[in-house]
Amino acid sequence: MSFDPQTADIRFGCGLSPVVPPPASAEAMLATLKAPDSVAAKFPVETFETFLNRMKYRLSLTRIRRKNRGTPEAAEARKGIKVLNQKARKAQFVWLGRHLSRRIWTDAPLRERLTFFWADHFTATGKAGVIRRGTSPYVESAIRPMITARFEDLLISTVLHPLMVHYLDQQSSVGPNSPRAQKGGRLKGLNENLARELLELHTLGVGGPYTQTDVRELAELLTGVTLAPETGFKFRKDWAEPGAETVLGKSYGGGQAHVRDVKAALRDLARHPATARHIARKLAVHFTSDTPDEGLVAALEARFLETGGQLTEVYRVLLTHPAAWEVAAPNIKPPFEFVSSALRALAVRPDALDTLDERDMRLHVARPLALMGHIWERPDGPDGLPEEDTAWLTPQGLAARLQWAVAVPQTLRPELPDPREFVRTALGARATPNVHFVAGAAETRWDGIGLVLASPAFQRM
Repeated sequence: MSFDPQTADIRFGCGLSPVVPPPASAEAMLATLKAPDSVAAKFPVETFETFLNRMKYRLSLTRIRRKNRGTPEAAEARKGIKVLNQKARKAQFVWLGRHLSRRIWTDAPLRERLTFFWADHFTATGKAGVIRRGTSPYVESAIRPMITARFEDLLISTVLHPLMVHYLDQQSSVGPNSPRAQKGGRLKGLNENLARELLELHTLGVGGPYTQTDVRELAELLTGVTLAPETGFKFRKDWAEPGAETVLGKSYGGGQAHVRDVKAALRDLARHPATARHIARKLAVHFTSDTPDEGLVAALEARFLETGGQLTEVYRVLLTHPAAWEVAAPNIKPPFEFVSSALRALAVRPDALDTLDERDMRLHVARPLALMGHIWERPDGPDGLPEEDTAWLTPQGLAARLQWAVAVPQTLRPELPDPREFVRTALGARATPNVHFVAGAAETRWDGIGLVLASPAFQRM
């Protein structure tokens, strides 16, 4: 099977739309990645550079509170921290609405899907306070602009990002023999979290060709990598473990500690054949099937190696390989894909989402997503969301999808389309006789729309 516009919009895009036509070719889809990111400008999400101002202000209030314990100034600072946290929490739900609006109205849906894919691959989130709300700004700054770069550049952009450093506790990792450790105090231990996830999740993959010694040596090389609320990323030479470190048989550093040695190791890991295999399989699984065609995986891997990890060329293989289109049982849509593709099929207006307050965004989007199995920007671990269909095909998850499909669309778009027409809008050639029948037989419009969205044909990609 070759390129099909409707399948392209569903499998590699954000779903069919009544107002945005499907792509004409794979090359047309790739061309949208090079075009200006107009939908991001139309539905802005705060960058991490701007979000950093929230962190700086939080730090200033904390310092006032500590310096003036038991005084009115400390009480006022404590109140300011509470207000700051509340504003950041509310902003997080605004950004959720913007993510949805981007998917509904974009004419470059592949960009949205790839951004989400890489954001999950490089999962990072804050643990408490203001930084807990930093995931969307992190994605906006470290991932979205980098999805057409080389993988090594995307790797450096994410792994050395302040949020990743915070999430994997790298800011508390100090070389055991570093000048900082020799001074004593609480910061004197090596933390291997970032090194382990970098090898296991971000590059070589589970079962990759590395040992515990590689993990420790990489962790020692990473000492010095930390963050500062005032500036974001920071490399502290006095925290770095002295001497050279050997990772996968190659030596790094040995002179004065410098972040360039860390970046050199990251580039080598990004170019490793095991990384090519890991990324190739993960792309194939995410976009096609839990059991992808081995020919497709091999072709993705080969192109990754041939181009030095040039991601646009890897995507080209994904979109043009025949096996990407010949999928007997395509993936079940994860919760966010299901909700966003439903809203795209309904062409829900931007103001319908932008005017929702935090309570309504929780009620209509965040809480239903959680019942479907996806807690927004609160991952269970650094491995992100599960890819297996069985993770989403649970009784509770399916019941939540049906309930959302019947109840929420009429709230976000009171003037629902005729279900008999909506079948063609949402499913195109995938609409089965059974779906046509239930859409026409439904007693109300919202029941008809809900049944179309809950149908097996709409649930799969």
